[in-house]
Parts: sequence; C-alpha cells; structure tokens
Amino acid sequence: MAFDYKKEYKEFYMPKNIPSIIKIPKMNYIAVRGKGNPNEENSEYKNSIGLLYTIAFTIKMSYKGTYKIDGYFEYVVPPLEGFWWQEGKEGVIDYKSKDKFSFISIIRLPDFVTKKDFDWAIREATNKKRQDFSEVEFLTYEEGICVQCMHIGSYDDEPTTINLMHKCMMENGYELDITATRFHHEIYLSDPRRCEVSKLKTVIRHPIRKKE
Repeated sequence: MAFDYKKEYKEFYMPKNIPSIIKIPKMNYIAVRGKGNPNEENSEYKNSIGLLYTIAFTIKMSYKGTYKIDGYFEYVVPPLEGFWWQEGKEGVIDYKSKDKFSFISIIRLPDFVTKKDFDWAIREATNKKRQDFSEVEFLTYEEGICVQCMHIGSYDDEPTTINLMHKCMMENGYELDITATRFHHEIYLSDPRRCEVSKLKTVIRHPIRKKE
C-alpha cells in the first residue's frame, strides 16, 4: 500500500463542503509559473501540467522501495494545485477575465525530497525526455491562516462557494488577505477529462488575517 497525502492529511485535501478556518504549514512544491487563459489549446497552463507531472514521477520512481513514510515504502503523487491571481488586481478572482490570469501550478513534494533531489530529477528528465524543464522550480511556501471549503461543480461556479467562505471568515473575526504574495488557491481532486462537470471536486482556499 502506498502513502496517500489526501488520506493521511484529510484536513488539507478533503475538507467538508462547509467553510472552515485552517492553518497551513510550510511545504515544498514543484512549481511552474505562467499567464493566460487556462482553457485555451496549448496554453501556458496546460503545458505547465505536463512539466510538473514529469518531474513529480521522476522523483517518485527514484524513491520507489527505498524510503519509508509512516510504514509505507511508496507514495501517491499528491494532487495538482494552483495559485491564481490577476495582474494589477488584489482580491477575488474575476472569472470573466481569464485571459488576464497569472498562475503558479504546483504539486507538493514529500518532506524528505531535498533541493538536491529536485535538481537531479530536472537533469534526469531533461536527458531522458530531450525536453526543456528550465521553467520548473523548487518552491517553499508557508500559506498560514486560511479559510477553505470543498467546491463541487464547475470552476465557473466557484464564486458561490467563495461567498460562503467569506461569510465564515467574517463571522469568525477575519478579513481577506489576498496580496502579491498570498493567493487564491485551488486543489484539484478530480480529472476534468474523466469527470462530469457537476461532480468536479476542488478545494478552494483563501488567505485571511485577524481583523484589527
């Protein structure tokens, strides 16, 4: 059996569809930055996904059977995630202006994977795939206090869930803290190529801070 981050850290990956406040610790990620409408063919976003998964599985296979996590000798690659914002705007995402999106696509790394391991994986993938992975980076990020909720359905319908999150935030004495370094965050638990739009599961997370 493999170590599955979604099952072992349900508070981060499997929240209820009722908003809650949570503190997210420092984590390491594989990351690719980009801009533009993620739905367009050959978009920077779609290209980033291929880059991320190639490095994620290169690292995973290098550790297969050699490293033990809480009794497990293998791990499931964590789900795809994304930080999103729009240039020149701080606050809630405008879903009608997707061409103005900026993003950081990320996949969490196990804690035992070091920057040295990451650099090895970049070299290994570059040599084997004959592809440029220079856009892929090792990112350490501490998200801090956030409000989060499971959203079920179309990505375009996220504002309904976000409104509930912000209501929870205010009722608990917090205010939104989306800035140039704290982002609208999505964790994708469903594959949109294989899942009905109405059943898509996405964790939505917004950074918050206590009201002064």
